[in-house]
Amino acid sequence: MKFFIETERLILRSMLPTDLEGMFELDSNPIVHRYLGNKPVKSIGESKKIIDGVLEQYEVRGIGRWSVIEKSSGDFIGWSGLKLNTEETLNNVSNFYDIGYRLIPRYWGKGYATESGKAALEYAFNTMRLKTVYGITEKGNQASHRVLLKLGLLYIEDFFYEKEQLQLRWYKIENQ
Repeated sequence: MKFFIETERLILRSMLPTDLEGMFELDSNPIVHRYLGNKPVKSIGESKKIIDGVLEQYEVRGIGRWSVIEKSSGDFIGWSGLKLNTEETLNNVSNFYDIGYRLIPRYWGKGYATESGKAALEYAFNTMRLKTVYGITEKGNQASHRVLLKLGLLYIEDFFYEKEQLQLRWYKIENQ
C-alpha cells in the first residue's frame, strides 16, 4: 500500500527501507526518547526492525505511520500519522486508531508535528471515514500535549501504563 500526502512544507509518504539512516538518527537519540520510556535504539538493526514492523502494519492493518520529508531539503525528518492499535488495550480501549509523530530534534519547534498531524486527521476523517481518533502522550511531555490540543483533540484523563511504568495522558477527537 502506497501513501503520499503533500502539505505546504512536508511530504508524508509510505515508509521505505531507504529511510533506515534517518530512522536510526531519530530513534537512537536519547532526547527523542525522554518521554518514551528512555529506551533509544542502539543499533541500525533495531531501526530496520522498526521499519519492517511499519511495513507489516501497512499490509496487515492497511495503515501505519508515514515518513515525514521536509520539502525544502528533501530530508527525512521523522514520522507521523495513524496507527491501528490491535496489540493491547490501553485505558480500557482496544482496537483503536491513534495519531502520533516523532521528529528529529533539529526539526522541533517549526510546527511540523502540527502540520503533519492535521494532514493525518484529514486523511483519517475524509478518506478512511473514521469516527474517532485517539492520542497518547507521556504526562510530562508538554510539547506533545500542546500539539494534540492544537489538532483539536480533547484531553480526557491521565492513566498509568503498567507495562512501561509510565504515567500517560489520553486524548480523543471525533469526526464532525
